[in-house]
Order: sequence, then structure tokens, then C-alpha cells
Amino acid sequence: MKKLLYPACFYPCEEQEGYTVVVPDLPGCVTQGKSLIDAIGMAVDAASGWVLDEMEDGKPIPPASKIEDVQADERPGGFVNLIVLDMDTYAEKYGEKAVRKNLTIPAWLNTYAEANNVNFSRVLQDALVAMYQRQTNTVSQVTYS
Repeated sequence: MKKLLYPACFYPCEEQEGYTVVVPDLPGCVTQGKSLIDAIGMAVDAASGWVLDEMEDGKPIPPASKIEDVQADERPGGFVNLIVLDMDTYAEKYGEKAVRKNLTIPAWLNTYAEANNVNFSRVLQDALVAMYQRQTNTVSQVTYS
């Protein structure tokens, strides 16, 4: 898969310690943390989950805005920071949606596979992940001038 880079808006919480975080490119992606480092971790987790849901539903991943095009709103102390999403690691840990596929293989290959207790689903998944990683072996990020 790939790593994604998104700008996020951080706002100090008014009633308690911590920060609220909004990821403008991912509608409805809002979280908070008890400290700045906790808020950054929560933002990465929330945004990664948002993107994984879209991927599992076959929807396109929204492109990231340029950081200079994103501004925190009028709340005091608000600022914009980039967050990095490692979608390979996140999908491996949390991806759950499975899709059933039927396949056709030569009879001799089926005989060999069954004699060697081959898990067809695992072999196909491993092969497809390897192909995907070879084709997308780039980092998706915003280009700055």
C-alpha cells in the first residue's frame, strides 16, 4: 500500500487539558487527545480508520490538501500540522472486511495443493499483496514548491 500525508487542524480543548483534531480532507474525521502527543496519535488512528473504511468499500481515497491551503479556524491557539498514515501497518492490524472469490485452476495443480495442505486463500492473498506493493511502492504525499 502506501503512506499518506494529510494536514490536520489542532485546537486546545476549552473545558479540559488536551486537543481536538479535525482532518479537513476526511469529512467527519474528528478526534481528541489528553495531550498534544496523544492527540497526534489519535488523529493518525482516526484518519487511518477513515481511509481503511473507504478502501474496503472500494471508494477512492481523498487527495491531501497542501498544508498552506489549510487554516485553523478562529479558535485561540489553533494550528495546522501534518500527520502521516502508514496504511500497510494499519490495514494489517485492523483490516477485517473479507470478500469471497471463486477461482479456477488446473486439476493437476489442485491435486498438488491439496496433497501439500495449501491454504488457497492465504496463497492468493500473499500473492496479491506482493503484486500491490510492487506497483505502489511509492509514498503518496503533497508536493511543495
